[in-house]
Amino acid sequence: MTDQPRRVTRALLSVSDKTGLIDFAKALAAHDVELVSTGGTAKAIAAAGLKVKDVSELTGFPEMMDGRVKTLHPKVHGGLLAIRDNKDHAEAMKAHGIAPIDLLVVNLYPFEATVDKGAGFEDCIENIDIGGPAMIRAAAKNHDDVAVLVEAEDYNAVLDELAANKGATTLKLRRRLAAKAYARTAAYDAAISNWFARQLEIDAPDFRAFGGKLIQSLRYGENPHQTAAFYATPDKRPGVSTARQLQGKELSYNNINDTDAAYECIGEFDARRTAACVIVKHANPCGVAEGFDLVSAYRKALACDSTSAFGGIIAMNRALDADTAREITKIFTEVIIAPDASEEAIAIIGARKNLRLLLAGSLPDPRAPGLTAKTVAGGLLVQSRDNAVVDDMVFKVVTKRAPDDAEMRDLKFAFRVAKHVKSNTIIYAKDLATVGIGAGQMSRVDSARIAARKAQDAAAELKLAEPLTKGSVVASDAFFPFADGMLACIEAGATAVVQPGGSMRDDEVIKAADEHGIAMVFTGTRHFRH
Repeated sequence: MTDQPRRVTRALLSVSDKTGLIDFAKALAAHDVELVSTGGTAKAIAAAGLKVKDVSELTGFPEMMDGRVKTLHPKVHGGLLAIRDNKDHAEAMKAHGIAPIDLLVVNLYPFEATVDKGAGFEDCIENIDIGGPAMIRAAAKNHDDVAVLVEAEDYNAVLDELAANKGATTLKLRRRLAAKAYARTAAYDAAISNWFARQLEIDAPDFRAFGGKLIQSLRYGENPHQTAAFYATPDKRPGVSTARQLQGKELSYNNINDTDAAYECIGEFDARRTAACVIVKHANPCGVAEGFDLVSAYRKALACDSTSAFGGIIAMNRALDADTAREITKIFTEVIIAPDASEEAIAIIGARKNLRLLLAGSLPDPRAPGLTAKTVAGGLLVQSRDNAVVDDMVFKVVTKRAPDDAEMRDLKFAFRVAKHVKSNTIIYAKDLATVGIGAGQMSRVDSARIAARKAQDAAAELKLAEPLTKGSVVASDAFFPFADGMLACIEAGATAVVQPGGSMRDDEVIKAADEHGIAMVFTGTRHFRH
């Protein structure tokens, strides 16, 4: 092992993404680096007027089997893996006519992009790179002597070193590039294995891997003493990872987490049906509402808990307009995320330099399949996304009194929201707006009481004669194990209840509802969110 710079005399370039390729190849040629390449990459380099040797000239074998076999050859892998200071390796190279390859440039077949565009099974299979990962891993293993690049973003770093070191690279750079190379092939294989599992409908494969590409390093994690970074996965779900940030300071770890929670919730509201607004604080909605337009939806959502909304995240299901933008800027808000925004709205938000505005282009599909994962000590918990949607559920009336039309409308709204609030969850709703939210309590009774108390506080702030829970409906994310939780909701003024059902004491809870003239429906679907 040596920390001395290694002179680059020969480079093998084989890329599917040719961004910056020609300028990089010209710069290498200016350092008297011999260029070796494959297929379309070789043609592109030659078309630019540069001298390039096709890999078939190096190996003595033509590309074959539709390009599946072209670099899987000792003259390629020997040139990458040979330890330059090892006498036996040097003698083997000489005996078999193997020339050293000091720089490898490979970005892999676009498997992830092929899957993302909805290609068929065979097309996806053909976009699984074999020779590329093999060469990358070989070069990365032999990083004492070989530099390996897996994306165009590192071209300049290599060129800077060649310029500073008379055509050589340093061990420090080669090690950094090797680490990145292994991470890239790991993420690539993760994408392939997860795609295979989906195709074969294997819910629990024997091995599960996740990979992603760095979007940004974050200032810190949930707390300042924690490090953090944000990665994009192959899943192109509209949201904070795909959104375009128009302005404002860099998003923090907590901003990203809360913005994701807000946008996933707003995805439940079809923009063709209604305007809707979600306000989130610490990953829980503190106000959700539908309205005739965005500004009315925002005002209704804010009225639920304006205290918690301060410094919150706001998600809209339609393009942000000027009236709504003006209303939002009346209080301090961290992030606004919407599918789009008018130029006037963008200008209004622009006057608040620290307010982030994210445009996601579209809404996430609440029915779409997918995976979620969380870490536990020594392991990962992986599950399918909760893609149960209210519109697909059957609301079964279990009490003597059935909900009237207005109650049923609000029950569906409330259960839509309950899916996105931490358990135990109680949602009071009235006129398509939350009027009390109880989240994350160890007891469902406590959630009911906290939500009612917050409604009382909101009523005092709005100078209302009584809290809006009077005459509201209530949603519970899971069944009431006893009647006490539901009775607390009735005491707060709820007239109708939606819950999954399934408790051993359902009959007791139904009886209590009937005794109070309350309408209750069961969905058969639980929405725990931990």
